[in-house]
Amino acid sequence: MRKLNMIGWLSVIVVAIVLVIQVIPVERNVSTVPPGQSFEKTEKVPANVAAILKVSCYDCHSNNTRYPWYSELQPGAYFMAQHIKEGKEELNLDEFNDYSKRRKKAKIKSIIGQIEKEEMPLKSYLLLHPDAGLTPNKKKVLLQFFQSELEL
Repeated sequence: MRKLNMIGWLSVIVVAIVLVIQVIPVERNVSTVPPGQSFEKTEKVPANVAAILKVSCYDCHSNNTRYPWYSELQPGAYFMAQHIKEGKEELNLDEFNDYSKRRKKAKIKSIIGQIEKEEMPLKSYLLLHPDAGLTPNKKKVLLQFFQSELEL
């Protein structure tokens, strides 16, 4: 009986903590990029490449994230916000135009390497966003585009 009581109190405490953390606000990733400054515009990205980037890359590597229903629940919202912050620190396609020419080339080389090694999109992202996966054809399209960008 005493053990059951302890488990009951522990359950109440866990539920209380989960409920309390739901009110902790998390900053949203919403763009203030003026039209015309986006990666597609400044780099003259073909429509088919832009479509792939929007589905597979932009949630973590731009100033705009599509927020699914589960992003409202803690602690997932916190982890999602941290993941987006880290992704944007590594590469922010909405701020790509502000990078120096040298930094742009380095980022493009990194993008190519990540695609070739299948490191991006992250496997954890693909679990909840299977449409973001890169098929062999999508990989080919992206790699051709980014290779051509290196030659400019």
